[in-house]
Amino acid sequence: MASAASWNTFTLNAPPAAAVAAGPPHVRRSSLALTALRLRSPISRSSGRFLSYPAPIRTRAVVDDDEWGKEGNGEPESGVAVVEPPVEELSEAGELKRKLMDLLSGTDRGLKASSETRAEIVELITQLEAKNPTPAPTDALPLLNGKWILAYTSFSQLFPLLGSGRLPQLVKVDEICQTIDSESFTVQNSVKFAGPLATTSVTTNAKFEVRSPKRVQIKFEEGIIGTPQLTDDIVVPDKVEFLGQNVDLSPFKGVISSIQNAASSVVRTISGQPPLKIPINNTNAQSWLLTTYLDEELRISRSDGGSVFVLIKEGSPLLN
Repeated sequence: MASAASWNTFTLNAPPAAAVAAGPPHVRRSSLALTALRLRSPISRSSGRFLSYPAPIRTRAVVDDDEWGKEGNGEPESGVAVVEPPVEELSEAGELKRKLMDLLSGTDRGLKASSETRAEIVELITQLEAKNPTPAPTDALPLLNGKWILAYTSFSQLFPLLGSGRLPQLVKVDEICQTIDSESFTVQNSVKFAGPLATTSVTTNAKFEVRSPKRVQIKFEEGIIGTPQLTDDIVVPDKVEFLGQNVDLSPFKGVISSIQNAASSVVRTISGQPPLKIPINNTNAQSWLLTTYLDEELRISRSDGGSVFVLIKEGSPLLN
């Protein structure tokens, strides 16, 4: 206790004003610095310890070794405050997003996720929703604008579509996305397919209305089957694995090439046609969507069926 008391006395008692005024300049500056330290870092009278406050910027003083300055110079060297750059750390939401992206990797938008992985994903989504930086997404419609790529869904009706990629040489889902235009209040859902010879897309166009700070009502107006676009020539492998056995395709390469040429001719003919538009007149073709998390690169939405959708803004580093 004696040492604590002597430390308090030393810190709190400033030197007499006359001594400060009479001393050399560096002594006056040191006394002022000591006084400033006393003002910035008060001491608890009960514990004798400094009460620390968080500082946004840390500084350190760089002082010349010669306290009187360099030789031949009447004025002493002044101290230089060097600002140390703050340590960059991920925010709590940023850390949760990173963990979520790690879990989603390799799940094929949720199709291949195990029950344990799904439980972890749901937990992370719930934590992110609790830290939603945009509590009223419909009041920040420009933030909703743009193309959003589907990274995960629990919507079971999409699983048969996603599962088509498991079958060899068949059409597979290349991309599922949603494009929002807040100026025209339109939503476009699109599924892009990739096949052996061509790519195409199926799109639904819809209008939306704002119903609450988080909810929009969606009414589908038309479906569009895109014109197939011819891909590059396919290189036929020598062998393929089918039902656990390696099948040699070398004897069939001539036949396969002939079929490919005929199919390419058909695709070229179709490619010259306009996309097929199908009006949706069913009054029941409506749904609502609740946005529960929204920032510049990540959006989490829930549908009227309770399904959850995790979408990433096109161009975001989260897609890498």
